[in-house]
Amino acid sequence: MKIIDIDGIVLNDTNYSESSKILNVLTKDLGLIGVMSKGSRNMKSKLRGVSRKMIYGTFHIYYKENGLSTLIGVDLKNTYNNILTDLTNISFSTYLLDLTRQVLRENDDSSIFDLLISTLNKINEGFDPLVLTNILELKYLDYLGVSPNLDRCSFCGNSDDIVTLSSSSGGLVCGSCLTDERLVDIKVIKMIRMYYYVDIDRITKLDVSDELKKEINIFLDDYYDRYTGLYLKSREFMKRVTRY
Repeated sequence: MKIIDIDGIVLNDTNYSESSKILNVLTKDLGLIGVMSKGSRNMKSKLRGVSRKMIYGTFHIYYKENGLSTLIGVDLKNTYNNILTDLTNISFSTYLLDLTRQVLRENDDSSIFDLLISTLNKINEGFDPLVLTNILELKYLDYLGVSPNLDRCSFCGNSDDIVTLSSSSGGLVCGSCLTDERLVDIKVIKMIRMYYYVDIDRITKLDVSDELKKEINIFLDDYYDRYTGLYLKSREFMKRVTRY
């Protein structure tokens, strides 16, 4: 094994033996790797504070390419304290960590790392966690290969006379193809397209009405249920805590 330094974030941790943990660390350059944190459950261990989910930093490890690496230490970049002191933020962020693990099973593109870090940073800065969660959910659909059609009618390909957005129809629907789809406010369509194209790092303001947030969240919930096959307990916990 060789010693390497690599930026990463802990997506989840699992107890191992009487005193250690196994960390699933998402890295920019190596994707998702397993790291053994020996003795980190001991009260006096120097690794105790950095061996939990949502630790973001530069990980110093004995790297093993086809097995468990071993943690030496972490230079912290962000511990997301503002997230960890708020139950709502915790519930959204935990769901996003779990969702990211599922997306990585289908696609290990390195840009997933950047999207997750950008989203957690914004939640930690105090931006609306529901809006940010929906933005990331929408972007992740690309990596799952089931992104909705947000540029033209899902049926005929027409980009004019768009009248609604429907999960059952796979995205936008024009007036000529409309059958029994529920009509949504044009503001919903404009906002969800903004969600899809926005650069998360450049967000300086999120001014979305409660009504629009509710409509977009309903659409994405239904879309995920229809097309992804994902079931996450953390999603159900998030819904109970936040009532979204």
